[in-house]
Amino acid sequence: MQRIPRPAARILLLDRAGRVLLFRFDPPDRPPFWCTPGGALDPGESYEQAARRELLEETGIDADPGVEIACKLAEFITIEGVPVTADERYFLVRLPGHVDPEAIDTGGHTELERQVMRSWRWFDPCELALLDEPWYPEDLSELLAALV
Repeated sequence: MQRIPRPAARILLLDRAGRVLLFRFDPPDRPPFWCTPGGALDPGESYEQAARRELLEETGIDADPGVEIACKLAEFITIEGVPVTADERYFLVRLPGHVDPEAIDTGGHTELERQVMRSWRWFDPCELALLDEPWYPEDLSELLAALV
């Protein structure tokens, strides 16, 4: 199977209690899974620019994504059914103090995102360990532990 390169920016969005925001994807062709905010770069966009844009589009939060904290390669089939090799760059964003963690604004989601990203939730590391559905990146617990 030939895979298409997919550069992507992903955000580890932490609230004041150190919980991470994950979106639940519920695609029609596979079991549900959870994922950090983020997505593919637009043409000509840097990883940092994409991280800021994706954060705003998916959560309504306009914040500087800071510096890249991790880089991972992942092979998967996108929601649209395209096999990709994703070059994912991760950025840490701490929820600005004036933003209510329950006030995530998903109004910037695309039509496809509205269909498959039907819910979101803040997870502390203990709750994440008890989750009975897959989450990505698979080493999210280790990434979070390294940030403490």
